[in-house]
Amino acid sequence: WDELVGSNVRAALFLAQDFFYYWFHRYAHEINFLWGGHVVHHQSEEFNYTVSARITIFQALIRNVFWCLLPWVGFHPSMVMTTLVIHGAYSFFTHTQLVKNLGFLENVFVTPSIHGVHHASNEKYLNKNYGDLFVFWDKLFGTFAKEDEPPVYGLTHPIKSYSFLWQHFHYYMEITEACKREKTFIQKLKIIFGNPELLNQDIRPALEERFLPERRLAKENHNLKSYLNIQIVAIVSLLFLVTFFFESLETTDKVFASSFIVITLINCGALLEQRRWIYYLEIIRVLILVGFLSLFFNTYIILLIAGFLMLLTFVQPVQQWYLKAVYEAE
Repeated sequence: WDELVGSNVRAALFLAQDFFYYWFHRYAHEINFLWGGHVVHHQSEEFNYTVSARITIFQALIRNVFWCLLPWVGFHPSMVMTTLVIHGAYSFFTHTQLVKNLGFLENVFVTPSIHGVHHASNEKYLNKNYGDLFVFWDKLFGTFAKEDEPPVYGLTHPIKSYSFLWQHFHYYMEITEACKREKTFIQKLKIIFGNPELLNQDIRPALEERFLPERRLAKENHNLKSYLNIQIVAIVSLLFLVTFFFESLETTDKVFASSFIVITLINCGALLEQRRWIYYLEIIRVLILVGFLSLFFNTYIILLIAGFLMLLTFVQPVQQWYLKAVYEAE
């Protein structure tokens, strides 16, 4: 009897988890301040496994509010956490074009084809297929669409920048600008809690003109590709180690790792757009690294080396060598 009850509880939790996810996901597309945290997940014009990792800290925090409701309705927190891991693992594999139509399974589960429709910017596919594991919520609430034409992935108004900061904050800047143009508090609230489709579409081009310099895409070259790949592998490895050993790390270790990862992500976007200030960002990154090593080994020698590197920022030939190495080498 206990096993039967336990099985029924687990099944109910799976259904409840997916039901709560459906509404979180739907609201994340229908409410401006929620869409600001979710939009990064939809910016990619590709549809592959890397897209599943495009989850911002804003979305993670907002999503947890919905998950916190599950213990309130009677499910044990440890069961909720276990179920979330399973759901997360499943949704990772729905972000791919490698898997085609799965036949009768398409009637029960969210498949890559069904979720690919959700990531499409085709007009007929907009605001469709919010489910995470089961497809029947979309059918029940009238938001289901089957793939019957090739999806065009990405946003209806694509992002014109590789900037990590712009990708994460541009929509909140749009909301802020829209609020500035309204006079009353009620009107501002309508912007914040309003539908993204109703936001003034002239705002983003105006912000792009104000904050985004003219973009020069980096030329194809072996040095740049290798350098970018090394950085991505390095920060993914660092992120894995920090996550795995999080409980045993000191606060200093966590601050160093977080700073290094964020600056490296900013660095990668700047490299792709040939930003000349990238050299100074590299110096900051080196200073963070050597500062951490100085604390770790309890020595000032590494700090002296860091001071010498700071002086190099004023040596023009060194800057020219660096920029030529990453941008102009064939």
